[in-house]
Amino acid sequence: MDLFSILNMIGGLSLFLFGMHVMGDALEKRAGGKLKSILEKMTTSKFSGFLTGCSVTAVIQSSSATTVMVVGFVNSGLMSLRQAINVIMGSNVGTTITGWILSLNGISGDNPVVRLLKPESFVPVIALVGIFLLMGSQEKKKKETGMILLGFATLMFGMEMMSDAVSVLADDEGFRNLFLMFENPIIGLLAGAVLTAVIQSSSASVGILQAFAATGQITYGAAIPIIMGDSIGTCVTAILSSIGAKRDAKRAAMAHLAFNVIGAVVWITVFCLIKWIMRPVLLEMPASLLGIAVANTAFKVLSTAILLPASEQLEVLVKRIVPDNDVREVTPEIDERLLATPELALTRCKEVALILADHSLQAFNKSIRAFSEYSDKLASEIRQEEEKTDRLQDILDSYLVKLSARDLRSADSERVTEIMKVVGDYERVGDHAINLLESCEEMINKDMAFTDEYKYEFRVISSAVSEVLDLSEKAFRNNDVEISDKVEPLEDVVDTLKDELRTRHILRVKQGSVPVDVSFIWTDILTDLERISDHASNVAACVLDLSEHTLRTHEVLRERKKKDEEFDTMFQWYAHKYNA
Repeated sequence: MDLFSILNMIGGLSLFLFGMHVMGDALEKRAGGKLKSILEKMTTSKFSGFLTGCSVTAVIQSSSATTVMVVGFVNSGLMSLRQAINVIMGSNVGTTITGWILSLNGISGDNPVVRLLKPESFVPVIALVGIFLLMGSQEKKKKETGMILLGFATLMFGMEMMSDAVSVLADDEGFRNLFLMFENPIIGLLAGAVLTAVIQSSSASVGILQAFAATGQITYGAAIPIIMGDSIGTCVTAILSSIGAKRDAKRAAMAHLAFNVIGAVVWITVFCLIKWIMRPVLLEMPASLLGIAVANTAFKVLSTAILLPASEQLEVLVKRIVPDNDVREVTPEIDERLLATPELALTRCKEVALILADHSLQAFNKSIRAFSEYSDKLASEIRQEEEKTDRLQDILDSYLVKLSARDLRSADSERVTEIMKVVGDYERVGDHAINLLESCEEMINKDMAFTDEYKYEFRVISSAVSEVLDLSEKAFRNNDVEISDKVEPLEDVVDTLKDELRTRHILRVKQGSVPVDVSFIWTDILTDLERISDHASNVAACVLDLSEHTLRTHEVLRERKKKDEEFDTMFQWYAHKYNA
């Protein structure tokens, strides 16, 4: 093999790996929105999880990418460890489709139908369509489709270049002896593992093996152990992605490794027994491109067949390998790996935003309770709830800024804006809850108490505010426009109540029946409650914004008040309910 053949092989390998990378990335972006719906439909059943992993990997053409996403999902709480294990098993089968596509390079014959199936016949057309879509269209989806087609064409051209470059090795004695060495199953297994660990793609390593198989010098006895080793080497990507992740994410990566190691050990043992006892002629025959694809799929399917029924035991094993630690993971996280799939990143962001909202509402409810049953423990809990809202706001804001810097679809960009607004409003609700607590503590420190009139009025307006918060949270959680429409009339009732209670209070002050200090505290309480109601209204308005694809929150609310006849009816109903 001369210098020019080596250069051609290097060039072909580079094009092959680049094409696979481009095609995989473009497929992942193009399917990003569908991944969310696939995951939502996934249940805890083994078979559905397996099919999910298989289908997602078949779409994005990379089990490594699927497994890295799964590690991110587990780390972010989108997926349980048991679900992840089933998906990982499916991904190992889904990745074999690449080998079947590449086996088209081995088609031979002069029949017109057969010639049409050869890559040299249809790949140039695919490349032409790809470049036309990429450069001639302004639509993002069409550009992504163009990148998929160009990546596929580049991959196939690279494969053909590699096959042509190594064809001169067909009669090379040194090359033949090299692959005779790989007929030792252990050496072949290690070679496959090392090669895949280096290039971090089992699909690519199988493609390289198929390119070398075109020389006719690689027997099935050498190819099969290398294929088994590929499955171990591909685990490196997931292991690296789990560094710094939470415990269950590390377990998911370990499950990927354990699955492939166990599968490889079991079937390499079976392979050795068959080879040394039965000595089948097939193992001495030259491996074809199609034969390698079949062997790769058969190995992955057989490994899944023995381990899928035992997924619970595999979960127990990885939990022993990665044991529980004493550190409680209490702060929700949003994994950086999810940035590659904005739909899923936004799903996780909303989940964390809802956790923040829950802490905010808990702080409010407890601050209201403090006025009737104050304790140091309750005050501490309120402050802890508010601190959690601050921490989660920092996490969400920094993550959403990174996400907004991505090339997002308009719908995803709107969701980023919605979540950022909602997070800010709920954080302010937590701040006002602290203000209410401090008002309560001031009354206790000054040995003051409300009269029965003030207690009754406090219960009425705080109940109305509590209902506003509950409605807005439900509207945000479920993207429910119908519930959002109920918020603004009730918020107007709170405003009316505040004005009415303030008027009554002023009259009492004029009569001299209210101490000055109590007067100031009561005014502060009414202000905080009214502002909490305003922030709840803002949350509901964000839901309306998203439904109408506009950022004109207050204009939308004003238009609804003018046009919606139900608004007045709803206002009157709430006004009667709270005697406003």
